[in-house]
Amino acid sequence: MLIKRKSIEAEANLKAGPGKRLQKTEVKEAKTEPKAPRKPKFAPVTLSEQDGVRFLHFGTEWVQGAMRLRKPDWLELEYAQQMMAWMLFNDQPQHIVQLGLGTAALTKFSYRQFPAARVTAIELNPSVLTICTTMFKLPPDDDRLSVIEMDAMDFVMNEANRNTIDALQVDLYDATAKGPVLDTPEFYSACAACLTDDGVMTVNLFGDHPSYAKNLKAMKFAFDDVWCLPEVHDGNVIAIAFKTAWKPDFTTLYERAAEITAETKLPAKSWVNGIKVWHTEN
Repeated sequence: MLIKRKSIEAEANLKAGPGKRLQKTEVKEAKTEPKAPRKPKFAPVTLSEQDGVRFLHFGTEWVQGAMRLRKPDWLELEYAQQMMAWMLFNDQPQHIVQLGLGTAALTKFSYRQFPAARVTAIELNPSVLTICTTMFKLPPDDDRLSVIEMDAMDFVMNEANRNTIDALQVDLYDATAKGPVLDTPEFYSACAACLTDDGVMTVNLFGDHPSYAKNLKAMKFAFDDVWCLPEVHDGNVIAIAFKTAWKPDFTTLYERAAEITAETKLPAKSWVNGIKVWHTEN
């Protein structure tokens, strides 16, 4: 989730009205019969293009991700680039995970950039999985890449995933774009449990919204330390959460940032500048 622009189909995608009311004769039966498992409802997946960039929407003006057609593996959006800030602290990850696929930008970049690492992406909406393959050049699964249709909460609560992830990237927004759809201390505690001792999590937050403070509080409950980069775009703030507290050594961080930029062309020095601002103000 980040900037606003109209999707091609947005005019036709109005919010669904309330569900059908039960008739009086159905009320008693509905109360006595066991409830069926709740099925998630997804907004329509829509696209737009401008100046050589393809955007993903969920039927609204909110952009859920982007891909430059001539550079499909590049991280087009600044907030997505900042989601890679964990690279400052780990240059040889073994397992990288994304919760929320979007346009698969983070998944593709991590897969190409770290050929020795396993990359896992978790996405609940089957339409997003399909459109990433057909319209955003997501490669097929192989021995290193796994893209799984699954609820992110179920994934982090799975005991099999404990202490297995070096870098966890969390970008979980729905069509309303009001804040991450998973934002509780329970969720973030499960995320922390999935990280290795030196593991790092980055999270896309919406700074100009009450959800920002709620998420930050929940992360601080679950993690030893949490930092934030300066706001970009229309309010995106990337939080960096450490399972084990990390005391910043800015000389080392700037050296590592220079290596990242040389290897990837990502503006890593600006990440360190942002971390410096955070520590100055907090």
